[in-house]
Amino acid sequence: MSGSKTSASRRARVVLAGSVLGMLLAGSGCATGPNRVPHDPLEPMNRGIFWFNEQLDRWILEPVAIGYDFVLPERAQDSVGNFFDNLRFPVVLANDVLQGKLRQAGVDVGRFGINTTVGILGLFDPATGWGLEASDEDFGQTLGRWGVGPGPYLVIPIFGPSGLRDLLATPVDGVFSVVNYVVDTPIVLGARGLQAINTRARFLEEVRENRKMAFDYYVFIRDAYRDLRQNQVEDGAGSRDDEDDLYFPEPQ
Repeated sequence: MSGSKTSASRRARVVLAGSVLGMLLAGSGCATGPNRVPHDPLEPMNRGIFWFNEQLDRWILEPVAIGYDFVLPERAQDSVGNFFDNLRFPVVLANDVLQGKLRQAGVDVGRFGINTTVGILGLFDPATGWGLEASDEDFGQTLGRWGVGPGPYLVIPIFGPSGLRDLLATPVDGVFSVVNYVVDTPIVLGARGLQAINTRARFLEEVRENRKMAFDYYVFIRDAYRDLRQNQVEDGAGSRDDEDDLYFPEPQ
């Protein structure tokens, strides 16, 4: 498990370029062993969509993120990221319970209370410093924990890397998200846009490095995504500390 976790963390220091654009609209591995071999029967179609998403990232999202990064200091970007992480609390809590992780559910309740109050509406994360480690559960992981396989690899236009299981699970996380019920849709979409740009700005260098080092960037992204998701299901890479090295949209 530890070796797999290290591999996922290293290989998935990666931008799933273009996929972060899915935040604007979403209410949102290692080939060792049968569960690690990427199942990609739709590769020709996926490659075409991947190319399209790459162009969106290179010509739209990346230039905007560069300007955003120039204007906004890193600490401010971290605070924006913390704020959106805190808003995911209902989704994380619901999936904690569905997976039977009651102790972690209690920790996440404590984190939300502390970060919302002491952390000023989630802009800061004092809970981690106080020993309350974050989790990042979603319904795709819940299905995986109860034995549902990832299904064929998919690249979704604008949304980016996924799998059949994760694609079908995303709307369920949207049901769990309280924000969708209490905030008007235009405001939600604007917030998703800010979240997308902020996340992209925090990974500008990782994108450039991985695009340069990858022999086949499509395969690099595919394997990193599948390995990461498998490790998350197995609780091998599910902590926020590990996911801070990753760049892909989380179901909201």
